[in-house]
Amino acid sequence: ICGGRRASIAVIPTASQMRDTGRRYKRTFEGLGVKRATVLPFERRSDCKREDWLEELEQADGVFLTGGNQLRLSTTLGGTVVARTLRRRNREGQHIAGTSAGAAIMSEHMIAFGDEGSTPRADSVTLAPGLGLTEELIVDQHFRQRDRLGRLLTALAYNPKAIGVGLDEDTAGFLRGDDVLEVHGSGALTIVDPQEVEYTSMDSSHRDDPVCIVGLRVHVLTEGATFDVRTRRATAPEPAGSER
Repeated sequence: ICGGRRASIAVIPTASQMRDTGRRYKRTFEGLGVKRATVLPFERRSDCKREDWLEELEQADGVFLTGGNQLRLSTTLGGTVVARTLRRRNREGQHIAGTSAGAAIMSEHMIAFGDEGSTPRADSVTLAPGLGLTEELIVDQHFRQRDRLGRLLTALAYNPKAIGVGLDEDTAGFLRGDDVLEVHGSGALTIVDPQEVEYTSMDSSHRDDPVCIVGLRVHVLTEGATFDVRTRRATAPEPAGSER
């Protein structure tokens, strides 16, 4: 979708503390055959003013944010011209993707950190501002592998407006321009839709108390399934061997 062999990809490794992360992703994209892959290692907020890196960001067909610590991303990029450029270029059609921490920061409200476990508990998750590429979703990652259902449910219990998206490892969700989310990969994408929530006990729960939530809808979507964010409708993948 970025143009294949004509694509120019900018890699932002800010979330990672490993010095070679940017170079590894650059080699990965070059191995996939893109025309150009560039590393933009914004390590300090002052780096976000570098005109040469900002020009690379403007010209890129796609931007990839690596994994690591999402608070390193938000505290380094938040409120800078880099964050504003990413939001504007995304509205203009630039494709922006991320893995792990890079996926978490896509939404307006970002899960900064939290406890593992399947039960929502008061104070089990901390939220921070994300990039705001979508106001409709809250994204969590390593979802099934690290048992993160509880913290996603807690995040939604604070304000049952956004839709929760839990990404398994080796699984991607592509959000199209028409707000349809497509699932690809070997795992699953868990959708938690709080639109019909009738009650939560979040306002009366004490620290570490389990939180009662009534009226949630949950979908577990695999390769080829879709979820329409506007209509809140999930569609199962077509059966294997069916004509497209």
